[in-house]
Amino acid sequence: MNQSKPQTLKGFRDFLPDDMRVRNYVKKICIEAFEQFGFEPLETPTLEYASTLMGKYGKEADKLVYKFKDNGDRDVGLRYDLTVPTAKVLSIYQQQLPLPFKRYQIQSVWRADKPQKGRYREFTQCDIDTFGPPSPLNDAEMVAVIYTILQKLNFKKYQIKINSRQVLFEIITRSGLEEQKFTVLQSVDKLSKIGYDGVQKELISKDISQEQIELLFKYVKEAQPDDYLKSVFSKLSEFGVPQSAYSFDPTIVRGLDYYTGPIFETYVEEPKIGSITGGGRYDNLVSSLGGPNISAVGTTLGFDRIVDCIIELKLLPQLQTSTTKVMVANFGLDTEKEAIGLATTLRANKIATMLYPTFDKLGKQFAYADAKKIPFVAAIGSDEAKAGKIMLKNMAKKEQTLVSQEDLLSILMI
Repeated sequence: MNQSKPQTLKGFRDFLPDDMRVRNYVKKICIEAFEQFGFEPLETPTLEYASTLMGKYGKEADKLVYKFKDNGDRDVGLRYDLTVPTAKVLSIYQQQLPLPFKRYQIQSVWRADKPQKGRYREFTQCDIDTFGPPSPLNDAEMVAVIYTILQKLNFKKYQIKINSRQVLFEIITRSGLEEQKFTVLQSVDKLSKIGYDGVQKELISKDISQEQIELLFKYVKEAQPDDYLKSVFSKLSEFGVPQSAYSFDPTIVRGLDYYTGPIFETYVEEPKIGSITGGGRYDNLVSSLGGPNISAVGTTLGFDRIVDCIIELKLLPQLQTSTTKVMVANFGLDTEKEAIGLATTLRANKIATMLYPTFDKLGKQFAYADAKKIPFVAAIGSDEAKAGKIMLKNMAKKEQTLVSQEDLLSILMI
């Protein structure tokens, strides 16, 4: 039989236990911060009707949606992001969700993109959104949540860059480029990557005149925050966000068409991995899906990029290498009842316990516990069972002690 070599699809990844410990650490920090700010959990389906997803992100982004016909001949697609599915939820369940509605969501999304450093075809998005009447306080709170989480994760050298689609639309109008608005903004978004010369060449290829290009560049360089954005900035200090953590940047565009107001992205100095957070205000998305006219603002934390940065920058605290506190050894049928009873008692006392599943040489069982970084092994052989005792081995100190069950609990619950 011709068997192909097992491999993981390009742009997709397997996460082994050591990887998952880091990811769970980041997820825990995020959830704690979200709930401190009053956000509630939400999940949406992996698959959506293609009509729900398409036409919301822009022509270039629409090309990256994984879409196909299911077995019922329906046009469906994998989630491209978490924002559009959440807007769908608001349009369906509006009577069950009193406003303002503040939600957080941590789930996988899929994009048929070209894989590269920090860019995957399946990755985890970590989102928060506030739905309700538009208020600069809500926009400022998004920045405050970003700042809070990055501080908790020990990030030092980063900048939250803030702009507004309204500022950009004003620049486009004054430059006489309204008809080419979105294609011009796609080019402006590349200013930090390829500079003015590179963007100029791209705009020329899009049949933008030299006069219009010069006006565009002039207005970008002269741009100032509008009144709404000034109000957002004024509230940041009240949230405890220092001025050193953020800046106004008129070249920030955000690639998706649904943004209508303030937009923000976060960049770290190292590694060169692109933005690690991004979001903004979108006031028309829910109504575009047939729902009520609800304003919204939100942000995504690039979960996978943040994890990659933490590992590369060595920002991790000393994580517990095993969630299991003790392994109960297996001496076979003679003392199996006692071993199961001990494991059950330990778990009832909230001590994470693994019961070795089969009889094996004790040395091999110790080696397994050592490899899994389990700190203690408890063993009940026939002699221990008769004496009503337990042999406890401290794997780090390589010390064995004969203890009672009461003493065992005292030791393991420290």
